[in-house]
Amino acid sequence: VQLQASGGGLVQPGGSLRLSCAASGRTFSTYAMGWFRQAPGKEREFVAAISWSGGTTFYRDSVEGRFTISRDNAKATVYLQMNSLKPEDTAVYYCAARLGETMTRRPSLYDYWGQGTLVTVSS
Repeated sequence: VQLQASGGGLVQPGGSLRLSCAASGRTFSTYAMGWFRQAPGKEREFVAAISWSGGTTFYRDSVEGRFTISRDNAKATVYLQMNSLKPEDTAVYYCAARLGETMTRRPSLYDYWGQGTLVTVSS
């Protein structure tokens, strides 16, 4: 599976962005998907994950209620809608794919990674 993330950019606090991650290669619908982020000088951290059917999602506490992960298996794409953005959301955001239905927040358990897209929240 090859993953291509896009949609990052500069946004003011309180603004919104939608990230996309397009997959190619093997059957997209057999993979659980996740979004992670890494801020300068910090470790990569879990943001959100979605099951292969899209029926189950979970989030890190700090983005719950502001971010929404979704997927379109027909388009082989996963999305991250980010609302009410804060400066502390500034990071490079990565999408990742894990074969099977089980979601996880552990980056080491994902099989494939996209290249990352930079999100900067600043006035």
